[in-house]
Amino acid sequence: MKSTVKDLSDTKIEMTISLDAEELAIAQQVAVAKLSREVKVPGFRKGKAPADIAIKNINPTTLQEQVLDNAISKNIAEAFVKGQIQALDRPSVAVKKYVPGESLEFVAEVEIMPKVILGDYKKLKTQPEKVAVVASEVDDTIQRIQSGLAKHKEVGRAVKMGDEVVIDFVGKKDGAAFNGGTGNDHHLVLGSKQFIPGFEEGVVGHKTGETFDINLTFPKDYQSAELKGQNAVFTTTIKSVNELILPELDDKLAVKAGPFKTMTELKNDIKKQLITQKQREAVEKLKENLVRELVSISKVPVPEILVADQSASIERDFVNNLMYQGITLEQYIENKGYKSKDDWKATELKEAAVNRVKAGLVLAELSKVEKIDATTAELDAHVDLYKKQYANNPEALKQFESPEVRQDIASRLLTEKTVDRLVELNTKK
Repeated sequence: MKSTVKDLSDTKIEMTISLDAEELAIAQQVAVAKLSREVKVPGFRKGKAPADIAIKNINPTTLQEQVLDNAISKNIAEAFVKGQIQALDRPSVAVKKYVPGESLEFVAEVEIMPKVILGDYKKLKTQPEKVAVVASEVDDTIQRIQSGLAKHKEVGRAVKMGDEVVIDFVGKKDGAAFNGGTGNDHHLVLGSKQFIPGFEEGVVGHKTGETFDINLTFPKDYQSAELKGQNAVFTTTIKSVNELILPELDDKLAVKAGPFKTMTELKNDIKKQLITQKQREAVEKLKENLVRELVSISKVPVPEILVADQSASIERDFVNNLMYQGITLEQYIENKGYKSKDDWKATELKEAAVNRVKAGLVLAELSKVEKIDATTAELDAHVDLYKKQYANNPEALKQFESPEVRQDIASRLLTEKTVDRLVELNTKK
């Protein structure tokens, strides 16, 4: 076998392979052995006739098709292994010359795993953010605890700021109700800023049983393209008014809030938890930024097939997340101002897919350079953690016995270890 490789791009090659008579003879032997299993030859049981007799009873066209298939498949595989080429898809093949029993020349075109050239990953500029908690953040948490422990007293007076109201409302634009603008038995604390500006102020002064209209204009930066900057009318009915009686900010509140004796203990615990949360968020942000910076200083060719695969995966997950929020993909596309689904795919979705592919290729290369691996013991430990999460779901537990699922977990583990190594290399003191 003779083979030559031509680079069509950083992610695609064209390999020309030539075979001689001897190699075609091997391919024909394999073809005859396969086809003879289905050939009926007088005097022999099905599939038991000798090859030199069976070949006379095989359709010549069928035989040559099988010879071609065998020769192409076997030699492409061998050429790729010999050339250490990692194909990302089944090659497209074009036969250039074929003389049965004498010679064969064909061309195979395929996308391949590209060569990634890493930037200096040990000298990245990204640094961890400094974590601090200010007094106002602790006070805000205390206020939420205070509100959560408030007593609700139904009153007959007019609504004022700070009250909780139970309301029904219907929002209309140009006389027609719009999606997401209707609510029944909705609990609203005035001053919480749950609604667009002006709504809560429009409720103030009304009493239980009253129905009234609140005329508002949606903010120009509102998330819905259909509603941003538009005038709307909310027909609102007050079903009850509750005065919130807040507990005093003293040691008694601390006792009610948890295993604390004093307000000082409560505040110290809140500060500790806020710091822990911010530190965790800072680490995750550091990881993302380090990977992003490494991608930006590395040469990372992007195979289209990997982008297509990631686009499909991202779209599937994105649609599921929107569904949990009660939003369809079509509504999201409209709200974001995209012309069509294709417009969204070609911009936001493709950008996300390209970024994910680049990050994956860079981290895969880094794991090789740094000789990072996920051991069987580490994999087993991770699988056990997942099993504990699904301990009460026998059907879900079965999936962890699947080689494919274990491989997916192993890939995630390797990525985690590689990112951790990147952090370690760039945060040494």
